Amino acid sequence: MKICIYGAGAVGGLIAGRLAQAGHAVCVVARGAHLAAIREHGLRIVFEKNEVKVKIKAESDPALLGPQDCVIVAVKGQSLPEVAAGIAPLLGDDTSIVTAMNGVPWWFFDRLPFASERTARDGGKLRLETLDPGGKISAAMPTGRIVGCVVHLAASTPEPGLIRHNMGQRLILGEPGGKNSARTRSLIETLQGAGFEAVESAFIEKDFWVKLLGNVSFNPVSALTLATANRLIADDYVKAYMVAIMRECLAIGRAVGVDADIDPEARMDMARKLGVFKTSMLQDMEAGKKLEIDGLLTGTLEIARKAGVSAPFTESLAGLARLRAESSGQYR
Repeated sequence: MKICIYGAGAVGGLIAGRLAQAGHAVCVVARGAHLAAIREHGLRIVFEKNEVKVKIKAESDPALLGPQDCVIVAVKGQSLPEVAAGIAPLLGDDTSIVTAMNGVPWWFFDRLPFASERTARDGGKLRLETLDPGGKISAAMPTGRIVGCVVHLAASTPEPGLIRHNMGQRLILGEPGGKNSARTRSLIETLQGAGFEAVESAFIEKDFWVKLLGNVSFNPVSALTLATANRLIADDYVKAYMVAIMRECLAIGRAVGVDADIDPEARMDMARKLGVFKTSMLQDMEAGKKLEIDGLLTGTLEIARKAGVSAPFTESLAGLARLRAESSGQYR
C-alpha cells in the first residue's frame, strides 16, 4: 500500500517505521528539526534496546507526495486546521483517512442517532464547533473517508528523528457508526502484518469514549502536577478527583448514546498496569509544546452542553489546564 503518515511524531513515527519495515511505500509529512533529521539519517526507532533505521520519504509540503491509498493522521487536535488545509494533494478517489488521535474526533456525531434526532428537531448538521470551527475540517476530511483508530500504545520522541517505543501494540479500528467495509479490514491486516495488535471495532465511538475517560482525567492532571500516572493514582485526593471526572464523562457519553460501560476503578486499573509512565500531555508540557486541551476537554464539554449534562469537575479541570497552558504560552 501507499501510505502517508501525516504527523510523524511519537505514535505516527512508530506506525510509519513499522509499516516501512513491512515493505509498504511509506512517506511522512513532518516539519522542523524532526523533518531534517529524518531526511539526513532516516527514521530511527528503538524497540527495547534494539535500534532500527528506515529510509522514508519525508516532506513538509504534502503536494510533493501525491495521492495515497491511505493517509494516517497522527497529530494533536490543535494541528488539525493545518492538516485540513494541506491534505487534498494526498487524496485520490478511494483514499482512506485514518484518525489515530487522542480525544474526541471532529466526526464524532456524524453517524450517531443522537445527531440525527437533533438535526431532525432543530435543523442543520450537529457539529462540534470547538473542534471544527465553520466545518472546514469535515469539508477537507469527510466522514465517508474516515476510519477511526484508538491507540493503546505509548511512544516518545527523545530527540529529532528518533522514536522510542515504550509499551503496548494495540490499535482498534472502525468506521463511524459501526458499519465497517472491506477497506477497514484491509487496513487491519496491513497493520497486523507490521507487528501491531490491530483489531476491528463494531462501535468505534465507544472505544474512543473508553480511551477518553483516561485521557480527559490523567492527561490534564498530570500536566498540572508534573506527576507520572502511578503517582496520581497513589494520591487518594487526586484519584478521587479523577474518578469524579470519569463519572461525568461516562454520563456525557450515555446521554448521546455512547455507553463506555466501564467502571472508573476498572479504568484506573488499565492505567495502573502501565506502571510508571508520563502521559502525552505531560511530555508536551515538559517539552514546551502546545497542549491538547481542546480535543480532550473543550470538545467533551461542548458535547455535555449539547446533551444537557452537568460536568462541574471537568469544567474546573478545563479552566485550570487552560490557564496553566496560557501562562507558559502552550495554548493557542
